[in-house]
Amino acid sequence: MQGTDPAKQLATIDALAARRMTRAGGASMVWRTWGEGRPLLLLHGASGSWTHWIRNVLPLAAHFRVIAPDMPGFGDSKTLSEPHTADRLAAAVAAGLDDILPAPAALDLAGFSFGGIIAGLVAARLGLRVRTLVLLGAGGLDLPFPPLPPLVRIEADAPPDEALRGHLENLHRLMIARAERVDALALFVQMENLRHARFRSGSIPTSDTLRLALPAVQARITGIWGSRDAFVGPYVDERRRLLASFERALDFRVIEGAGHWTTYEAAHDVNAILLDMLREPDGRSTRSD
Repeated sequence: MQGTDPAKQLATIDALAARRMTRAGGASMVWRTWGEGRPLLLLHGASGSWTHWIRNVLPLAAHFRVIAPDMPGFGDSKTLSEPHTADRLAAAVAAGLDDILPAPAALDLAGFSFGGIIAGLVAARLGLRVRTLVLLGAGGLDLPFPPLPPLVRIEADAPPDEALRGHLENLHRLMIARAERVDALALFVQMENLRHARFRSGSIPTSDTLRLALPAVQARITGIWGSRDAFVGPYVDERRRLLASFERALDFRVIEGAGHWTTYEAAHDVNAILLDMLREPDGRSTRSD
């Protein structure tokens, strides 16, 4: 669909999904599913929606039943009442999942960025129902991170062309390392997601929220990071070592040249890695207890 209007690209993929709504924690939550077979739950990042996985859902749906919600406060889902906490968000996701995929059905779980934090909390809640937990550029590990590049300030009354240039530059600085990968679809997705984001993640991404949840995760833990992730910088190995302290046989892949939004910038690589990581019929953990 290269060269197609980005709104039409998104709408075409969206139209192929089965759409359902659940209600938990006082907020309605929209879920989309593609494909059949072994369930794979995908959780998006902060200021995002299911569209953080827009280049992954159809390729993965050839092998899995792909389940991609808009978490409460993002995309088409309603907002949780305050306080906005990771635990309350995870509780809403886990409760909604019980409607979409009733217990004791097993699943695999992948979370991108902020979604990796929530995925870890959900996996801890679901116990042995989760076979493999894949963390992609996840925060919440209480590890060093570099100074973030300054962002272009986009005024509310900025002319449309100026606002587009600002969003384009900010995408490149924070999310996508290779400028040529910042295309019209990435820009459209980013702007739509920012427009609909209402959950205030605050300090959750730089906290120890995920780190504290990992001891309770019974699933096998794996990781995917971009070598040029602006939120990680030179500290990728610190992520590897920390996860290896919880998972003896850690499968940790670094995608060379990719930035933070690996699921978009390096979609082909991410899809192939996920297929490889999840190919075993039961990826139970070899935990370092």
